[in-house]
Amino acid sequence: MLALLFSLFTLLLLPSFTTLSSWMAPAISMLLLSLFTLISSPSIFVPFGDSLTQSDQLSSALIILSLWISALMIIASQKIFINSQNSKPFYSFVIMLCLILTMSFCTRSMIMFYIFFEASLIPTLLLILGWGYQPERLQASMYLILYTVTASLPLLLSLMKIFLNSGHLSMALPFWIFASPTSIAPLWWLITIMAFLVKTPLYLAHLWLPKAHVEAPVAGSMVLAGILLKLGSYGLLRISMKFMFLSKSLTPLITSISLVGGAITSFICIRQSDVKALIAYSSVSHMGLATAGILSNTAWGWQGAMTMLIAHGLCSSCMFAMANMTYETIGSRGMYITKGMMTLFPAMTFWWFCFSACNMAAPPSINLAAEIMLMSSAISISNFSVLPLSIMAFMAAAYSLFLYTSTQHGPTAPFQNPLSLFIPRNYSICLLHFIPLILFISKIEFIMSWL
Repeated sequence: MLALLFSLFTLLLLPSFTTLSSWMAPAISMLLLSLFTLISSPSIFVPFGDSLTQSDQLSSALIILSLWISALMIIASQKIFINSQNSKPFYSFVIMLCLILTMSFCTRSMIMFYIFFEASLIPTLLLILGWGYQPERLQASMYLILYTVTASLPLLLSLMKIFLNSGHLSMALPFWIFASPTSIAPLWWLITIMAFLVKTPLYLAHLWLPKAHVEAPVAGSMVLAGILLKLGSYGLLRISMKFMFLSKSLTPLITSISLVGGAITSFICIRQSDVKALIAYSSVSHMGLATAGILSNTAWGWQGAMTMLIAHGLCSSCMFAMANMTYETIGSRGMYITKGMMTLFPAMTFWWFCFSACNMAAPPSINLAAEIMLMSSAISISNFSVLPLSIMAFMAAAYSLFLYTSTQHGPTAPFQNPLSLFIPRNYSICLLHFIPLILFISKIEFIMSWL
């Protein structure tokens, strides 16, 4: 693990050039690092770690996802390097963010996790402010700061309370917080996990996410959907496994909000006219299902949530990348303008269909396995969960097909340039997202057997 961190730190120190090949070396290096991490994963051999870092199967899968998505972020942002749009700071922020995320996933100290959890906000904020598309990126950044920082401060106080009672903050050791059940225990648990619920995000605390996605550059959208949302779910999963008796006290409340909120956001997706806004709201729906699985306190719920994190990270990241390809070609993300792309870009239409199918959990993607396990665990909490789950499953197919048909069918706009999307880089991005999304179904125990 230290060798991986040293390699990332070396990439951060390398000078970034503004030539066409400047993005290739770090991108290929990070892809190779993710493959080496996969080969040397503790799920294949034995768990390993030291006093500061840990690498079990749960963290290894998310570290590999972070490296993979970060490499694809650099490839998708080639236009910044070609046009010399402050490419050196951009490269530094991407590598810095990848390093922070890797450290947050591999640390075994809760206070170190909190520090990296908050530090990941800084490069993300700078990416949105520096390379965002519209002046409204200032408002989106303010929403991001207010929601995440405000919810994170109670977590710091809770960690202090845990340290005073337990004498340590190591994830490898059991925590002790209350000698006996008290009336304030559920309230303490709620303010402790609020930082993770906002980051995930839970419905009612999700308003920052669509704004941040719409105003962020393609790299910002990819890292938000692919990794940063998973950071909240990872923290919730880690701390829920330590406080199962407290987690059960709020499971009905939070599960109800996440499932009903997921059903509501599914209807909101149908009303969207912006491609990126639709994908962002679909993330709220999918991550709400993952939150319900985590708080079900069942093995299937935890395994399904972990599978959903990997599946959604790959699927939504590529959909944001394809939305950016459309934006660079047409100059708009509106569904009423980006029509008839099947006539001009039939190869890209194939990729839109593949990822729309994965987004609705069609076989053989790992999204299907994740939703089967998560729905089973949610029904085990209450039989009344069937209604919002049915709505979410149906509407996921509805808005995915709506996204596909609205952009690919219909008359073409007269100002579209049919040659601008025929770039090998675009197809490479889609292929590198799609391969693990399909291949992991044959090796799904790599994701699921960490428990």
